[in-house]
Amino acid sequence: MGWSVQDIPDQTGRVAVVTGANSGLGLETVRALASKGAHVVLACRDLAKGQEAVAEVRREAPTAGLEVRALDLASLASVRAFADALAQAHPRVDLLVNNAGIMAIPRRETADGFEMQFGTNHLGHFALTVRLHGVLEAAPAARVVTVASMAHRGGRIRFDDLMHTRGYARWRVYAQSKLANLLFTLELDRRLRADGATTTAYAAHPGWAATNLQRRGPQHDGSGLLERLSDVGNALFGQSAAEGALPQLFAATAPDVEPGAYYGPERMSGLWGAPRRELPRPQARDAQAAARLWAVSEELTGVAWPPG
Repeated sequence: MGWSVQDIPDQTGRVAVVTGANSGLGLETVRALASKGAHVVLACRDLAKGQEAVAEVRREAPTAGLEVRALDLASLASVRAFADALAQAHPRVDLLVNNAGIMAIPRRETADGFEMQFGTNHLGHFALTVRLHGVLEAAPAARVVTVASMAHRGGRIRFDDLMHTRGYARWRVYAQSKLANLLFTLELDRRLRADGATTTAYAAHPGWAATNLQRRGPQHDGSGLLERLSDVGNALFGQSAAEGALPQLFAATAPDVEPGAYYGPERMSGLWGAPRRELPRPQARDAQAAARLWAVSEELTGVAWPPG
């Protein structure tokens, strides 16, 4: 048997923040961490859905330490407000799971004018992580886990048109955002090591996990047929959200993980199974591209390293 939730060490006394925590992989991550004693902050765009998630977890674990805070990763103002309020409430954060994401939607823009997939999946989490650097470093050995995807394999960072104002193709843009997640982790790990920080960075992916993520693109299009096809694909090829969350939980809690490493399912070329370390594609290991993306991300978000 491979690694499972039962193998998570005791998390009592630790504060964890999970973005996109009200459903899918995020909710399963909250459920697992809370079951092991962590105090979990559910960072959710929709507070009502966040409270529903808390009620669901508390039906299984009535004494779980849970709270919901508003976070819209498509708004830099919301990211700043969340980070400031969190630091006031929790001077120390032991775990940040950058889990939230959107996939293959028609072209939209964030509140700050960024293409929605790149702006939410990468830039929002970039700004959040940098802003939380202080409370992460206040913990003895904090971890940042950023959830990427096998889709990074087809990704390319289009530095001459990051917002894809020309020739928008939803899957290509999604792949770019997931490649950006891995390049972000690579550069974050490098900077943390260079600074002698106690915080460590990791990436993970769920393989094919049957969640609502696959349905959101068709929902944006109003295509009932594509929604149904997504459901069929999940039923035939997907593992459960609980199984899909294992790699990010492993990166978040296992004692023998390697900083900067990438974890995903072990079977069927990464589609299913217990977590294991894997090697991302060469474009995700390009240190020069990672440094360039970091510099561009600082410029776009106005959030610079080292945090002031």
